Amino acid sequence: MKRPNEADAVIGGGGMVGLTLALALAKGGLKVIVADPVSPANSTAAAFDGRVSAISYSSVRMLNTLGVWPAMRDRAQPIHDILVTDAKLGRVPSPFSLHFDHREIGVPMGFIVENRDIRAALVAAAERTPALILEVPASIAELEPDGAGIEVQLDNGARFRAPLFLAAEGRDSPSRERMGIGLISWSYPQRGIVATVAHEQPHNGTAFEHFLPSGPFAILPMTGNRSSLVWTEREELADAMLQLPEAAFEAEVARRFGAHLGAVRADGPRWSYPPRFHLARAYVRPRFALVGDAAHGIHPIAGQGLNLGFKDVAALAEIVLDAARLGLDFGTLDVLRRYERWRRFDSFALAAATDALNRLFSNDIGPLRFARDMGLGIVDGIGPLRRFFMRHAGGDIGKLPRLLRGEAA
Repeated sequence: MKRPNEADAVIGGGGMVGLTLALALAKGGLKVIVADPVSPANSTAAAFDGRVSAISYSSVRMLNTLGVWPAMRDRAQPIHDILVTDAKLGRVPSPFSLHFDHREIGVPMGFIVENRDIRAALVAAAERTPALILEVPASIAELEPDGAGIEVQLDNGARFRAPLFLAAEGRDSPSRERMGIGLISWSYPQRGIVATVAHEQPHNGTAFEHFLPSGPFAILPMTGNRSSLVWTEREELADAMLQLPEAAFEAEVARRFGAHLGAVRADGPRWSYPPRFHLARAYVRPRFALVGDAAHGIHPIAGQGLNLGFKDVAALAEIVLDAARLGLDFGTLDVLRRYERWRRFDSFALAAATDALNRLFSNDIGPLRFARDMGLGIVDGIGPLRRFFMRHAGGDIGKLPRLLRGEAA
């Protein structure tokens, strides 16, 4: 049998988290192989993914350090303000609201970028990085770890051997299952409807989060007079909303959107995604680690899912590269557990917080409504607390890996 090709790391999954991790490791001097079943031509097509992502300002530092941000900067919309309100459908919002103004911290709180633009920038950066090899389209067929490394068989016939395999395959990661890592998970009786709308008035970089009894209704500013809707609807109503004729769909959007941006109209197709909570029971095995959605999945209520994955990337790259520079075997369990200790609690805390927020706000129970509205008003009225939440949303709290500080890993 032909001997496998040698690499320093093999990554299963060439999405936004997988490619960012590959770039971080390759720019740190490692030879990296990335395998993904979807070709870049398909993953960057308009029909592949209708979502946008909120990229925190600490994540922007990392993308800039890796040479990716310049390619997407012109297609990124800065978030200057965030306004959070609570209301029944068709009713006036509560007088208690929460307003985050970027001028309090001196930088935009983040940027909204279409997922396909993020992928396109990452693919372009990967293709010009000599130490990074894309095996696409190709899936992981077999994983065979042993004491000295791990052998990876792809379904296109290619074989690789490396000290480390990293699973960035998303929430249904087959490699996680192969390694026997279980999940704590549950679904929500909700569906996320995603659509882009055009509106008459400029949004001025303001993101809106309306808490409705069926779930959060987010209006995320995009470039131009456009916004992305992330509309959480009850499961039993979501299909009916998705199948409405254009005029009726726009009327339902307008009921939730309000009149602050003038008339709105749908600008493209609609997509639907089921929100789900999951946490891997372990992040690492010998020669193996989980990153991004393969390790954790959170409710989209705070728009932090991708940033959580980027934090994994920054921490794991720093630990692996530091070990490599010292001449250590970076695929051993002792090394990889440093990554698990660094990231697992933070992931759990954010997952639990978003789950609690969704349960607290996705109802119409009078006492709960009063308590949460008072909570919004209290946070809005206390400047230091408000600024803490703003810095937390920007990913600038706690022990930050070097990449998130804008330094090379």
